[in-house]
Amino acid sequence: MSDSFQDALTGLAAIVGDKHVIASGSDQEPYVVDWRGRYRGRAVAVVKPGSTAEVASVVRYCAEKQLAIVPQGGNTGMCGAATPDDAAGNVVIRLDRMRTVRDVSPLANTITVEAGCILAEVQSAARDVDRYFPLSLGAEGSCQIGGNISTNAGGTAVLRYGPTRDLVLGLEVVLPDGRVFNGLRALRKDNTGYALKQLFIGAEGTLGIVTAAVLKLFAPPRSSALALLKLQGVEQALEIMARLRGAVGDRLGSLEIMSRSQIEAIAATVPHVTIPFALATPWYLIVELTDTLAGVDLNEPLAAVLADAMEAGLAEDAILASNLAQAKAIWAVRHSVSEGNKRSGYVVSHDSVVPLERQAAFVANVEARIKAAVPHANVVMHGHIGDGNIHVIALIDRARCQDPAATAALVAEINEIVDDETAAQGGAISAEHGIGITNRGRLARVADPLDIELMRGIKQLLDPQGLMNPGKIFGAGAA
Repeated sequence: MSDSFQDALTGLAAIVGDKHVIASGSDQEPYVVDWRGRYRGRAVAVVKPGSTAEVASVVRYCAEKQLAIVPQGGNTGMCGAATPDDAAGNVVIRLDRMRTVRDVSPLANTITVEAGCILAEVQSAARDVDRYFPLSLGAEGSCQIGGNISTNAGGTAVLRYGPTRDLVLGLEVVLPDGRVFNGLRALRKDNTGYALKQLFIGAEGTLGIVTAAVLKLFAPPRSSALALLKLQGVEQALEIMARLRGAVGDRLGSLEIMSRSQIEAIAATVPHVTIPFALATPWYLIVELTDTLAGVDLNEPLAAVLADAMEAGLAEDAILASNLAQAKAIWAVRHSVSEGNKRSGYVVSHDSVVPLERQAAFVANVEARIKAAVPHANVVMHGHIGDGNIHVIALIDRARCQDPAATAALVAEINEIVDDETAAQGGAISAEHGIGITNRGRLARVADPLDIELMRGIKQLLDPQGLMNPGKIFGAGAA
């Protein structure tokens, strides 16, 4: 290690303490490799500040010493946005020590938490005061709320509650020069100028480090009903959704779809998950209704809609969960898709969102084109059909991915197919996963040049040195 980097370790330790600076290569391993094992970087140090003041001091120090800053939450992202690159001089900042629930207000339906709080901890703190925080995704036991905000995480409750952006009332953010933006206000209405907090939601740590947030809470669901439907196509799922919305309105909480190939991948690779239904059709739809009133029988209206749907030929079969254990078993399949895909091969993952009316055409076209171009690819799909977001994944035998150049060419070919079809259907290439490293080339290819120009202008204004999470969204060295 050079003398300048050794001095940096000393300077950082002076701010947060020796035991909160990780300099060893082996000890850094969990922090310099992304969750999928796709990207590996290096860092002068992994620093774990314990307060907003310490985060600000660390950022100011890095800015003075020209050290690149890589904010990292739970490191569960899908696009490498929290992984340092291989350049010298990276400092990874983790907020694991900042896990305080600063305030909970059942009256205002708000909770104020530090960014290092695990998502499941936020959900639990809400339950403790008989409230509900609806953000829910497979990694909720390890992802951090700061990372959820920085990626504008989606999850399985977007249909009713919206993405993370819709759940944030206020933010506290350390800017790239170490100043603290204090927008930590629990106001439902605030029209005093630009909504600055929105700049940092979904910015993937390129504009600053979220250190705390005021989040919306809701009355908890006290009644629920869940069913799994077996379908021939996406068209049937959309018609069933329309019927459900007409019959039960906002009680429709979640609508999740999986292809048969997706479930088969889970069954083959995730032994602790049991598939609690027979695989007999190409598509499977999870429908969940919820109500804040206790004792409401939601099984009756759900069963009525499903009976009509089956009579109309929209569903081949329907399983109405008879108890909580059965419902959990069905959800366990849905929440295992990332794990199952990771274990099944080299994953070429996509996060497209298209208008609801175009989903069926998008799914059919993109699957046919991928299979024609790459016959050995196993195309699996899952997603949040109610908000237009279906994940198209090509699973490739790892034995075919030993040559990095050939693999990159294969990935580019598949990406281009998906991007072309997404654009043709009036969609966008990322609904909830973000850009990071994985999608920055795709963004540059498909985005409106004016969008890129405006985003670069914001980046230049807030981070003129280009030190905050470099190489993400725009590419290496972009300010």
